[in-house]
Amino acid sequence: MELWYLSPAKGSILKPCKQMLRQNFSDKAEQVTTTELVSYWRDVFEANGIPEAQESSEYIVSHVLGAKTFQTLKPSSLFTPLTKEQQQQIQQLCAKRLQRMPVQYVLGEWDFQDLTLKMKPPVFIPRPETERLRDASLYPVILEVGCGSGAVALSLLSKLPHSQVIALDKAEAAVNLTRENAESCLGSFSNVGSWEQLVPWGPVDIIISNPPYVFHEDMTHLEAEILRYEDLDALDGGDDGMRVIKEILMLASYLLKDEGSVFLEVDPRHPEMVKNWLQSHPDLLLSFSATHKDFCGKPRFLRLQKHKVADNSNRSRPIHPNAYE
Repeated sequence: MELWYLSPAKGSILKPCKQMLRQNFSDKAEQVTTTELVSYWRDVFEANGIPEAQESSEYIVSHVLGAKTFQTLKPSSLFTPLTKEQQQQIQQLCAKRLQRMPVQYVLGEWDFQDLTLKMKPPVFIPRPETERLRDASLYPVILEVGCGSGAVALSLLSKLPHSQVIALDKAEAAVNLTRENAESCLGSFSNVGSWEQLVPWGPVDIIISNPPYVFHEDMTHLEAEILRYEDLDALDGGDDGMRVIKEILMLASYLLKDEGSVFLEVDPRHPEMVKNWLQSHPDLLLSFSATHKDFCGKPRFLRLQKHKVADNSNRSRPIHPNAYE
């Protein structure tokens, strides 16, 4: 049996798998096992140029069978025939993946550290490297700017249950999804809201953010999964990738307590750029503290610290009205 798919984006027929199973799935559903179906869809994905074909097939099949990963399936289920209903569910999900929809959106959920979070387009998908932010601090009041799905904020709150965590995002879809994930994962959340709702909270100990940092000229080179489905405003950092980074640092100057810290995920080109920019803006009272590398050895995580001011005069300044607009 050969399966063909019509691509609505281009109006053309997608290539069929080169090595299809010989069984007719609709007539002989009882003969199709889990391992055979994973191989089948892997071949379909590969024939159509879908990235991470094996992983995509395994995640989708495992999800329909009620497991997180293919490795956690019971050995006995690997060679057990799937029902026709299960095959139909898998086919529906795989059809979405063939349109380059990210697996996280296809499944509707994704694990981040110890949390299972709901995923909905176009809210930004948490990346594995972002988990490096998990050891940010033990301080009690934490603000995340650009919360997306709530992955970082909720992970921090789950590990530091006595902390106060504030999640901020300009996208209503992100705020709503963070609230939904907070209710399903933790049952409650300190605050999810808008810029105006920051005012009564006062100074914070930590500001953490995975801001838009992609250089504008690099946006066209992003993978189709990102360009078609994710919120590009959550990625585009302007000509130098620092448009929002600079706004967050100005925000930090007003909201951070003395000796408070800022943790940022950035492009590998940004550490030196941020350091030079801070040197030219001493009035922000921020100093470069440390750079940490990601899993690939690239400098991607920055820690900045606010200077201690003896008279605390900076605390009387009004909150910056234009930060993260």
